[in-house]
Amino acid sequence: MRGEVKKIVFGVLSPEMIKKMAVAKITKPELYDEEGYPIEGGVMDPRLGVVDPGLRCRTCGGSVDECPGHFGYLELTKPVIHVLYVKLIHVLLNLFCPKCGRLMISEKERELLKEKKIGLKDIAKSVKTKCPYCKHEKKKIKLIKPYTFFEGNKQLNPQEVRERLEKISDEDLKLIGLGNFRPEWLVLTLLPIPPVTVRPSITLETGERSEDDLTHKLVDIVRINERLRENIELGAPDFIIEDLWELLQYHVSTYFDNELSGIPPARHRSGRVLKTLAQRLKTKEGRFRGNLAGKRVNFSARTVISPDPMIKIDEVGVPVRIAKELTIPVKVTKENLEEMKKLVLNGSDTWPGANYVIRPDGRRKRILESNKEAIAEELAPGYIVERHLMNGDIVLFNRQPSLHRMSMMAHKVRVMPFKTFRLHLSVCPPYNADFDGDEMNLHVPQTEEARAEAEILMAVEKNIRSPRFSGPIIGGRIDHVSGLYLLTQDDTVLEREEFVKLIRTVDKEIEIPKKNKMTGKEIFSLFLPKDFSITYKNKSGEIVVIEKGKLIKGTIDKAGIAAESGKILDKIEKEYGQRFAMDWLEKITRLAIEFLMMDGFSISISDQDLPAEARKKIEEIIKKANRDVNKLIEEFKSGKLKILAGRTPKESLEHAIKIVLRNTLTESQEVIVKYLKTSPTLMMAKSGARGDIVNLVQTAAMVGQEMVMGERIERGYHGRTFPHFRVGDISLEAKGFVKHGFKDGLTPFEFFFDATNSRESLMDKSLKTRHSGYMERRLIGALEDLKVEYDGTVRDAGKRIIQFVAGEDGLDPSKIQRGGIDVETIAKRLFG
Repeated sequence: MRGEVKKIVFGVLSPEMIKKMAVAKITKPELYDEEGYPIEGGVMDPRLGVVDPGLRCRTCGGSVDECPGHFGYLELTKPVIHVLYVKLIHVLLNLFCPKCGRLMISEKERELLKEKKIGLKDIAKSVKTKCPYCKHEKKKIKLIKPYTFFEGNKQLNPQEVRERLEKISDEDLKLIGLGNFRPEWLVLTLLPIPPVTVRPSITLETGERSEDDLTHKLVDIVRINERLRENIELGAPDFIIEDLWELLQYHVSTYFDNELSGIPPARHRSGRVLKTLAQRLKTKEGRFRGNLAGKRVNFSARTVISPDPMIKIDEVGVPVRIAKELTIPVKVTKENLEEMKKLVLNGSDTWPGANYVIRPDGRRKRILESNKEAIAEELAPGYIVERHLMNGDIVLFNRQPSLHRMSMMAHKVRVMPFKTFRLHLSVCPPYNADFDGDEMNLHVPQTEEARAEAEILMAVEKNIRSPRFSGPIIGGRIDHVSGLYLLTQDDTVLEREEFVKLIRTVDKEIEIPKKNKMTGKEIFSLFLPKDFSITYKNKSGEIVVIEKGKLIKGTIDKAGIAAESGKILDKIEKEYGQRFAMDWLEKITRLAIEFLMMDGFSISISDQDLPAEARKKIEEIIKKANRDVNKLIEEFKSGKLKILAGRTPKESLEHAIKIVLRNTLTESQEVIVKYLKTSPTLMMAKSGARGDIVNLVQTAAMVGQEMVMGERIERGYHGRTFPHFRVGDISLEAKGFVKHGFKDGLTPFEFFFDATNSRESLMDKSLKTRHSGYMERRLIGALEDLKVEYDGTVRDAGKRIIQFVAGEDGLDPSKIQRGGIDVETIAKRLFG
């Protein structure tokens, strides 16, 4: 009989339902008899399922692989409160009259509640202390966590709680929205005993059995339950009964959740805290997030990544060993029969080969050295060959954490030697990848549809423009920027032999001018589209002019080709399309690398050496800063310092000192730029390839003022930062000013001040990452049922409109053009 599921209702199991679904009544705390077989009526009753390979289930007759397991039940001698529902029980006890069981609100409020004009929270506020129906005076009920209820000074036991809940009518329950179950079911009289398949035991090498934590807990519950029953039957004193009842409540509560506040956790004999039901379900490693929502897939690989400037931007270098392990199913046809036979004959150990063949009847056959020739002979149209990964195959590449959609993109395979994935440097920004030991994941789509979808939606070229800031997220970096910066300098001129070799290495088809000499600007211009024009400011503030495919003025740096800031790349992608932009970026990054290999570019420690004249100037700058700061301190002490609006005298002093120190850093930068003109480190900073001038100043000249939370260092001992300074000393040295550079070395005080600043950044990084990650997770949970419909509205799963226009403007950020409108280009296109 087939039917359609109309709805699912979540509720609480009634005692009748617990009995109905159970196959055995559990009464004995013992697990096994003397021969090691499960005892009937025990927690490992053979009717509850089997975990031993040799046994069969006494209920369904199935083996370990066939039997799903069956529930049993335990009849509790005394009722116990379900600890996970104590808050609901507390609300119900305060809402309803303990004598007549009616909802303690007036008829008028009942009508408002029926019409849903007021909610349960409003009722809770307006509940009367005197029942409007039976006039019973009711005391407020307190909940002492985790499961104890008090009415005034009197403790309510679970039996009394259950009796009060039994009085509540079904009509009143429906009124407050709890019509799916009876409230007395929240006080347990029967406990379901889960199947043994949920809590399997393992046999150790010694022959002893090791039981699951749930089994240990259930044994405790059954044992205490039986002791309580025996004591009641023997007429034991009330205090013994109450102690055992309390102990039963404790064991049942810790069976549900072993991390309850207010009571100690249940432990194993060894002292280890038991992992009970709630611990199995919640947290990142629990059933929901760890298993049900966890992604554990086949046809995937993971290894360390390393850079390769010679592969294409949309390629990924895959180690041969991985290519031989991961396969793609290919249907054998008349057209590819011979090719498939070759792969089968290569076998699984030779690349490119094949690992399995699937016959038309669905049977899989592993290709071995001994049977590969027979399988190749047998091969015919209709068979499926699971071949090795080959060059050009579409795969998905991912780096965790996957924070945005460009964290997983489609690449083409390039099978290579060695054991790391190879990645083009330009594609690092979207993955936020570097090569200091990062690992990445590779997934192989198994169907034509999946491969087509990956190629159309997820290809690298389709994700050049970021939906976050509408600019290119893929671009040249580090060596690419340095190479083009040096190539496009005004004094870069290459002889014919040099430039022909350089150009031909990058592009074998490009037309080379018949010249004996070429400037770097002319070489760069060869790779630009002939009708391309742009004018912009580079990182140094220099104007860069490109007219009709010729670089006329300026130097190419980070502002031209880098991710996020690359103005040339941005315009090329906009005007010539994604594929063209990616091919162009590939060529000019290759050009930069080849030029660096030809011209040479390296940095050394001596690049940060300052001449004596420069050192003298730096010392003068530091002395001047000292004088200016001491003058400000004197003005502050004498009361002559100008007080800024909205600031205290101390804050005004600190603000003035910070301005002096900022000027000190600016003046030092000017000295460094003047005296280290030819330093490769400065070239890297000026071009935006790596680091900035501040890094160079801190290395070669002085580190400057150390800041914590944007202020000079305050914390430490009372009235001073270190015990080696005088109390109240606010001079430069005492407040974290480091007058030496990293190359010369720091004094002990300076070293500690620098470490203070470093600790702040380390803490910031770890704490902010955690907070932003958790916030994103909560947002995903809140927004996961929203989607943009075909009419442009944003709706939830119930088809309710959340936004009339997606994003309030209906625009795709990855298609929006940044900056002002290029009126000249539009006018040329319209009017010629």
